[in-house]
Amino acid sequence: MTLSLPAVAKLNLFLHITGRRADGYHNLQTLFQLLDVGDELHFTPRADNQLNLQCSDPTLQGPDNLIIKAGRLLQQHTGCMLGCDIVLDKKLPMGGGLGGGSSDAATTLLALNTLWQLKLSQAQLAALGLQLGADVPLFVRGFSAFAEGVGEILVPVHLPEKTYLVVTPPCHVSTAAIFQHPDLIRNSPPLSLDTLFSSPWRNDCQPLVEQLQPIVALTLQWLVEYAPCRMTGTGASVFAEFPDAASAQHALAHLPASCRGFIAKGVNQSPVMAALADTEFNA
Repeated sequence: MTLSLPAVAKLNLFLHITGRRADGYHNLQTLFQLLDVGDELHFTPRADNQLNLQCSDPTLQGPDNLIIKAGRLLQQHTGCMLGCDIVLDKKLPMGGGLGGGSSDAATTLLALNTLWQLKLSQAQLAALGLQLGADVPLFVRGFSAFAEGVGEILVPVHLPEKTYLVVTPPCHVSTAAIFQHPDLIRNSPPLSLDTLFSSPWRNDCQPLVEQLQPIVALTLQWLVEYAPCRMTGTGASVFAEFPDAASAQHALAHLPASCRGFIAKGVNQSPVMAALADTEFNA
């Protein structure tokens, strides 16, 4: 029996970096908007402890994939001796700031917790997920959120479910390189949620990425002709909000040939939650 689940994308509607910590990580304030678009994962449990990953992009199949790391971490934490064959249909661009790898890892934790009948709570899974990456707890929790700390302190928010055009230019941005760069803005003052919601939204990583990757700046210059836009995460993907799918589709029809793009709806709860609730594995 195979369990199939989505691993959705996220946008950072704003991203402020409020300081650098002693451990080298950064404190931030951000607003995570989950989308209804993402990767698809298929899980078939095994009686042995083998974890096998097959991917539509074969370059992602190694042991360093966060999917395999998530499964191993769950085995080590619980002593579970079961395994799984996992198939990843990779749809989200790599290095785009959309959280694809973190979302894949979170969906893996949720799926294997169900298939292996481990009965760990969401809080326990989110704590494990933080060992894999700062964005993993968001996807484990499965709700759009205001986040602080390194992104793991989450407050659920109810956002208008708007239509977005997400565009990824032909470049790869290293999150680690951006956060290590001396020119990164690191001194945004922490603000209350009410103040943040009433202020213009920006991404503190965007000026640096535009400088290092001029194609990102050019893509934003193209997209702003259709709607106000900005970058998500550390890039390279950028996005704009549209009043409806038809206006987003009009912009997508004029997408520069070198870019990838998709239209998505903002959601307040990840579709993975509904999919898990409906599965017979939880019966």
